[in-house]
Amino acid sequence: MNEAIRNLKPQRLWNNFADLNAVPRGSKKEDRVIEFMKDFGKNLGLETFEDDIRNVIIRKPATPGMENRKGIVLQSHLDMVHQKNNDTNFDFDTQGIEMYVDGEWVRANGTTLGADNGLGVATIMAILESDSIVHPAIDALFTIDEETGMTGAIGLKGGILEGEILLNLDTEEDDEIGVGCAGGVDVTATRNYTEENTPINAEAYKITVKGLKGGHSGMEIHLGWGNANKMMNRVLTETNSNCSVASVLGGSLRNAIPRESNTIVVVTDANKEGFLNGFEKIKSEIIAEYSHLESEITITTVKQDLLPETVMNNEVQTQFLKAVFGAHNGVFRMSPAIDDLVETSNNIAKISVSDGKITIECLTRSSVDSSKENMVNTLKAVFELAGFNVKLAGDYPGWAPNMDSAILKVLDGLYEKLNGEKANVAACHAGLECGILGTNYPGMDMVSFGPTIKGAHSPDERASISSTQKFWNFVIEILKEIPVK
Repeated sequence: MNEAIRNLKPQRLWNNFADLNAVPRGSKKEDRVIEFMKDFGKNLGLETFEDDIRNVIIRKPATPGMENRKGIVLQSHLDMVHQKNNDTNFDFDTQGIEMYVDGEWVRANGTTLGADNGLGVATIMAILESDSIVHPAIDALFTIDEETGMTGAIGLKGGILEGEILLNLDTEEDDEIGVGCAGGVDVTATRNYTEENTPINAEAYKITVKGLKGGHSGMEIHLGWGNANKMMNRVLTETNSNCSVASVLGGSLRNAIPRESNTIVVVTDANKEGFLNGFEKIKSEIIAEYSHLESEITITTVKQDLLPETVMNNEVQTQFLKAVFGAHNGVFRMSPAIDDLVETSNNIAKISVSDGKITIECLTRSSVDSSKENMVNTLKAVFELAGFNVKLAGDYPGWAPNMDSAILKVLDGLYEKLNGEKANVAACHAGLECGILGTNYPGMDMVSFGPTIKGAHSPDERASISSTQKFWNFVIEILKEIPVK
């Protein structure tokens, strides 16, 4: 299956991508890919090491005639988001990604592809192993854990990198040059509850919301796609008076819009008709509302053979449902300074209810710190009023645009020369590592760019073949035009 990938152009890049995707590399499980990258650098005879946090750095001297150019840092992250379709049998811890060519696109078989940010990693690998590409001195920086906390970038100490210019290869539209991004913070609300014995003369039902697009909670939050946690909460609110919740599990990763949610409820014989009628009513309403956005959505309820022993008490159940109803999800504020840019948002990413504990996990993003704080305080107010404890973690800064950047001028001019049109110079709502890296390397000149990738953080992730060739040509020309020291 992956052999077709190895024959794509540029072949050196795609071969490296296939090699990389054979190595399991989920966030916080990067041991194998770290060793893979270290072996790669050492086999090339290049200076290769890992820092205290386990980022991998590979150094390559300038090619002859380029010694007077500013040193550069080529940077991508090693980890990838692990998401799969519910009916896909796949073990991310042991299996390599199964890829295939679908016309213009490279896709994975029922899982995320890992093009985010594997194509960036593969590009850097291709440059490091080449003996013909012209370039200045290179620090290749491969960070870890970008997708679930950016701890690699946060933990990178000052003084390790020697380059003056950072080229981050983690933007997902090939006509875009990134000059800024949002910061973020994890917001987690928890509450314990007393479990009650399941009532007699009752049946259990499994409610499932699935088939949603999901996607990147930064880059695609403005598209209005469905959030499975919010939809499930509407179903449970509509049927609240006729059922008791035994368990809930919706969503998975904070930076992925939740695609699926499953709930087990208990319904007494007396409430069965009211429950089923309420379920059908809200199901029809939700599907009608999202008919133009979510064509594959399904909302089902199926009677279960096994009856749970305990359920949530009704008072806490009502408070829980009201809290999720009141908690903001989606775009909170558009930027007043940059057209069409989401300034602040929140993703209600994961909800779990079991064994007497409720956990609600959110990711709040913003390019303005005060607006991020406002969003966080809005969430805290709702959750705390409902009796939840709220904790913040993983706070990371945004990246403020520098429109006078020297390397930006190089990329802007080269893009127009190569493609006959102007690039889209923009900030994005995703969390890039540039802002974090800039805290310990405040003088570094930074830009971000990359090939076109669609559906990142979902099993619909796909990489454009023609765009990857376009991106590769752009990178090679940029390396030739790095400013002198």
